[in-house]
Amino acid sequence: MAFSAFALWAQDWGAERDRMIREQIEARGMREPKVLAALRKVNRHWFVPEAYRKLAYQDHPLSIGHGQTISQPYIVALMTELLEVEKNHRVLEIGTGSGYQAAVLSHVAGEVYSIEVVEDLAKTASKLLQDQGCRNVTVRYGDGYAGWPDRAPFDRIILTAAPPEIPSALLEQLKPGGKLVAPVGRADQELVVVEKDRHGKLSRRPVIPVRFVPMIKKPAA
Repeated sequence: MAFSAFALWAQDWGAERDRMIREQIEARGMREPKVLAALRKVNRHWFVPEAYRKLAYQDHPLSIGHGQTISQPYIVALMTELLEVEKNHRVLEIGTGSGYQAAVLSHVAGEVYSIEVVEDLAKTASKLLQDQGCRNVTVRYGDGYAGWPDRAPFDRIILTAAPPEIPSALLEQLKPGGKLVAPVGRADQELVVVEKDRHGKLSRRPVIPVRFVPMIKKPAA
């Protein structure tokens, strides 16, 4: 049966969002109130291409074009929880993509700076985030491997694409006492948490195996 335009318009997105949180997030043991609250405030379906919008709250990633994806809702929630963001934090995101992760972060952080290597995605996400009221998010087209030195240091850094190893520039831009969450690896990837103590010493722990699109460099001009 075809999914009519009327059915898409009439769809109860609020109920679907609540079901997503209940069945995909809370059922997996996640209970952090501010993360759950942020997920409830963000209209995930607006960050999904229209062709896939009816699938926006299902338990898997979706294509957003340009070889990129919007992550599975559980992974977005998990990474946000692992990041342990506070309202006074300045956060750097590498890989804006659709803008959904940045939108979630906007409700738990003070400032969010997001870099996207695909120019069309950077433009689309920037407009969408503004339209959705995420006024504390700044999106820039650029090379995530270089980070954002003009806005560094950052209390928290999150990567939504997988580098073979965490770029040294990002570790340098992480504030002492800060935390970085990223998928790392090529064929075999794992989600890792890196912490920098007040003396600048780094520690790293693995969380779970994951599968993300590879982190790519911006082509030379």
